[in-house]
Amino acid sequence: MEFWAMVAHESDSGIVLTRQQVDEEFLGPGEVTIKVHYSSANYKDSLAITKGGGVVRNYPIVPGIDFTGEVVSSSDDDFAPGDLVVAHGYDIGVAHNGGFAEYARVPADWVVKLEGLSPRDAAALGTAGFTAALSVQSLLDRGLTPDDGAVLVTGATGGVGSVSVDILSGLGFEVIASTGKIGAGGLLSEIGANELIGRLPEDPSAKPRPLTKARWAAAVDSVGGTSLAYVLSAIGYGGAVAVSGLTGGSDLPTTVMPFILRGVSLLGIDSVNIPIEKRRELWSRLGNELRPQHLSTLENYAPITEAERVLHSIKNGTHSGRTVLGVAGEF
Repeated sequence: MEFWAMVAHESDSGIVLTRQQVDEEFLGPGEVTIKVHYSSANYKDSLAITKGGGVVRNYPIVPGIDFTGEVVSSSDDDFAPGDLVVAHGYDIGVAHNGGFAEYARVPADWVVKLEGLSPRDAAALGTAGFTAALSVQSLLDRGLTPDDGAVLVTGATGGVGSVSVDILSGLGFEVIASTGKIGAGGLLSEIGANELIGRLPEDPSAKPRPLTKARWAAAVDSVGGTSLAYVLSAIGYGGAVAVSGLTGGSDLPTTVMPFILRGVSLLGIDSVNIPIEKRRELWSRLGNELRPQHLSTLENYAPITEAERVLHSIKNGTHSGRTVLGVAGEF
């Protein structure tokens, strides 16, 4: 069969994302073939179409690190035609052709059946929403409750940040949202933020302090860098920070003081290689008790042919919320 795909090609001038027809051989190995309904736009996808982005092993490739859709064929007994599914992480969109195509084929142990979520809702969550849920769950697993105090969310208008605000608010937490986007107060308040603050630290030129006044019981951080260092210094005794991003840099200019004087924990969040059973369990919770209450508020929509424009807005820092990329019927 032939079908349409958005294919990233490398050239001397950069990475070009091209709409083209491909054949079944382009699908690659796997037991489950899926008709893609939706993909979504993620920061990692923006790196996949950036020269020197460092996430794609070889070009050409179909980007799209996550997608939702309907199984059309399967050689694995756990899946049957008609099953609605989501797939993300592992090599999808970076070493294995991803979701920016009408069809995708992946190993069965990369696939999750949807429970309580439509394909569009699952795409609105996508990798960023799953990472947010994984971050929140890691804090809950440590015993965090709303009675412990306020929880900070950095990068609050981004995909991970905005879904984290929504989930935490729905669970009854007081949420402090940190963002550099001054005009985002209305959106963040609507999805449950109790207070809006600017980027951290407030004074980037000030000499970092190993410890500052305790301000928050815990935090979800998708920024990294000096922002994460400041957040660690201001977490209360026995608190924790779930960290999943590095848009603010990969260096961490801190000391051991938060860890040995306040017992603060730094929880690394990886949504790429998490074992499939844990992945399926968390997606089940996302369709139930962890389900965000304001997905429609967070969601933007664009046809797959506009993926390049959306991804550039993510890379440039002008994007907010989550963008669903419509695939079926949009080529």
